[in-house]
Amino acid sequence: MKNFFSNFKGDAFGGITAGIVALPLALAFGVSSGLGPSAGLYGAIFLSFFAAFFGGTNTQISGPTAPLTAVSMVLISGLLALNEGDVSKSLPIILAVFILAGVMQVALGLFGFGKYIKYIPYPVISGFMTAIGLIILITQILPAIGYYPGEDVELVNQYKPQAEEMILKDILKEETNEGILVLKNFNETNNRAQQITEEDILKESQILAGNSATSALGSVKAIPRALQHINWLELLLALGTIFIIYAFKRITKVIPSTLVALIIMSGIAVGFGLNYRPIEEIPGGFPIPNLRIFTEFNFGNLSPYIFTAFTLAILGAIDSLLTSVVADNVTKTRHNPNKELIGQGIGNSIAGLFGGLPGAGATIRTVVNINAGGKTRLSGMISGVMLLLILLLLGPVASQIPAAVLAGILITVGIGVMDYKGLKAIPSMPKDMKIGPIKISSEVLIMIVVLLLSTFWNLVYAVGIGLVIASLMFMKKIGDLTSKRSDLKSLANEKAWDDEANFPDYLKQEVFIKHIKGPLFFGTTSDFQILADQIPKTASTVIIRTGRMAYIDQSGLYALEDVLIDLKKKNINILIVGLLEQPRYLMERIDIIPGLIPEEYLFANFNDCLKWVKANVKNKV
Repeated sequence: MKNFFSNFKGDAFGGITAGIVALPLALAFGVSSGLGPSAGLYGAIFLSFFAAFFGGTNTQISGPTAPLTAVSMVLISGLLALNEGDVSKSLPIILAVFILAGVMQVALGLFGFGKYIKYIPYPVISGFMTAIGLIILITQILPAIGYYPGEDVELVNQYKPQAEEMILKDILKEETNEGILVLKNFNETNNRAQQITEEDILKESQILAGNSATSALGSVKAIPRALQHINWLELLLALGTIFIIYAFKRITKVIPSTLVALIIMSGIAVGFGLNYRPIEEIPGGFPIPNLRIFTEFNFGNLSPYIFTAFTLAILGAIDSLLTSVVADNVTKTRHNPNKELIGQGIGNSIAGLFGGLPGAGATIRTVVNINAGGKTRLSGMISGVMLLLILLLLGPVASQIPAAVLAGILITVGIGVMDYKGLKAIPSMPKDMKIGPIKISSEVLIMIVVLLLSTFWNLVYAVGIGLVIASLMFMKKIGDLTSKRSDLKSLANEKAWDDEANFPDYLKQEVFIKHIKGPLFFGTTSDFQILADQIPKTASTVIIRTGRMAYIDQSGLYALEDVLIDLKKKNINILIVGLLEQPRYLMERIDIIPGLIPEEYLFANFNDCLKWVKANVKNKV
């Protein structure tokens, strides 16, 4: 406990500063997600406190981040569409997914998976991060110009036929659940349909129109119409925010430019009594747990979103551990990756219980904390307490922030989060594959596929598809490289090793030596299986040198077995030299040894094998 407060003054200043920096982003991410500013604030409060308390990086400041907010936004918009825009009806399943993501992160930490996160290919991460930036940028264009599709009367009227259809479907669904739907008698259905008012249809139409532009693709489609309905005041507020954020950074970076922009532009809007659109009201008082998650929980409803929860967990893990590496570099310390995942998981689970957005370690906030004097976990906890005090004391004031100001902040976040390093590298990447007449880099292709699918289709599936493509391409490259180095495709390229220099010339027609110079796995089996058909017909003995075959997988094992069986059918003796531990273990398990290759045909080195050959192989010529 003494060490915990060893740097109290520095941690207090660092935590307070980081909390102030986190405020505008927390509010902006909450609005962007669709759950409102309070969700972003709650997420920042609880995640910052508990991730710091239980985590493995002393100076880490956690909270909602762009990648996790983008995935959350897709989840939330999809569930709202299913539930006719009813946040209350959708909330239990949304928060259950957030909590499950946190539990998964705890499990990743407990099982020691922290060290494996680094193996996710860079093109997948690059494409995803650039897509996150594009999604945030595109989806904030409409609020930045003050256009809200749900308030566009002409557009809303276009959705009225679809709204009536949706309402009728809901009536039939209700009757089915109540067990009163009779296919031959629709009297009850007609009675309920007649009770539908114009107000009901209008409300449903507004929801449908609003939902039509929640995705990046929907926002792009809505832009031409939005440009005809620009609210110039909202646009000026957004542009003013963007200008201050970029301009103030040139003056000083001691004070966060996002906070300066938030205060100045909000002050102008409120002080001059402008007719602007404020963000949603932030509830006052201490946050309370949402127990409906447990009372209305149904695993059947949650199961379609398990992969979404897993994506949130993995992205949060990557985001946090990358920030931990940055913190290590600045402070010259070393974090505990598995403990950090446990802390992040606990923080996200508790944040989800209170209705907060999931998040991760935030690089900018962490660096701000370190530069302001933060050195221990207490700084992250103080950051969370600082945000809680802002919520309790300044909630009504924060509710007056213009929505266009937060849209301007998010536009700069979207621009900043893109992976420009990966984009700049596109022209210089080697073009190692051909698609029709076009030559392209396989890594660039992966990045573009993930980028486009994430932006305009589905973030969760895009990452999975990117990982699969990257894995397949990697395995093909390794297979081709191993095959080339091992000369698996052609026996004509076999070259003698140094210890074979004294091999008798009179035995070269009788004895063929095959070298395996790398792992034998599923990527190389097809090439290896042609071995038996290429061995010279004069050979009565084949020596397979495996001293450089450190690994064999199940596919390689069975391919080897097939080749050995073919050679045995031709009455060819098979000698194996230098068999290593892992391949031998597997060959013994399926009885290649001693079933196909007796123990006496296994040799530790080539000299021992050569003695056997001289004693047992006679020249037929």
